[in-house]
Amino acid sequence: MADVIRAYLKQKKYLIIDGALGTELERRGCNLDDPLWSARLLADNPEMIAAVHTDYLHAGADCLITASYQATFQGLARHGFTHEQAQKLIQSAVILAKTVVNAFWADPANRVNRLKPLVGASVGPYGAFLTNRSEYTGNYGISEDDLVVFHKERLKTLVSAGPDFLACETLPCFAEARVLVRLLENLDMIPAWFSFSARDGQHINSGEAVRDCAQWLDDKPCVAAMGINCTDPVHVVSLVKEIRSVTDKPVVVYPNKGEQYNNLTKSWAPKPGRPSFGEMATQWAKNGARLIGGCCHTTPDDICQLAVALKS
Repeated sequence: MADVIRAYLKQKKYLIIDGALGTELERRGCNLDDPLWSARLLADNPEMIAAVHTDYLHAGADCLITASYQATFQGLARHGFTHEQAQKLIQSAVILAKTVVNAFWADPANRVNRLKPLVGASVGPYGAFLTNRSEYTGNYGISEDDLVVFHKERLKTLVSAGPDFLACETLPCFAEARVLVRLLENLDMIPAWFSFSARDGQHINSGEAVRDCAQWLDDKPCVAAMGINCTDPVHVVSLVKEIRSVTDKPVVVYPNKGEQYNNLTKSWAPKPGRPSFGEMATQWAKNGARLIGGCCHTTPDDICQLAVALKS
């Protein structure tokens, strides 16, 4: 399969990624207090997922990430889904996003100065299935061979639904990236981006150097882009510099909004004095990021602001 990400970036300077899905669904009143998180709505309320996807496209997103982050055979089986039901549900995340893109693209007004938006199939980390916060540390206590078994069938199922690429995201440890590359090298050559979650400006959440991870990924043909997501935006410029020091592949960044939790109001709020998301995005771009969007707590408004800032 052709590298659609590289082809896109030959025609456009930046590829705008969508924003948060799970926290945006919660903001709209959905109850995601479930180990399946947003994947639960693939079965219960796919129309709500489609509405969020649609709003991100209208906000200026060039790419949708599917609701498959927490959709795994093991997790769905634990919730009573048969193997066949789980397979169809995982595929439905890709089919839903593609349907939204096709409906959006059918209106000529949406094609002005744009390329047709892409669909990236989300591949969340093993820790997301465990729901014990190990997705923030990478301390899984299992072997790489065990991780192969966990990821293998889901990857094949997502690819069978025909996404433009795979978004291997929020990876907390180097081992999981190695496993996913190992599996992708045995699949049809579908491009993938690899994005880690990071603890600071030099290290991913496991404590391993992001530079070492990027250097290892650099010569892997299945890796179309690499970078960071679900990370405090204050660290992004440094992380982009670290990655750019060892690779010429496109750098992807879609950090969270960098908010802090207020225990009194039981809500999230921006940290005082922090620049707007659009202002921060221009700094990420100036330092070499080319695929840019948002993760947890970002909204269609943030992506609109980001798109305007970068496309201007």
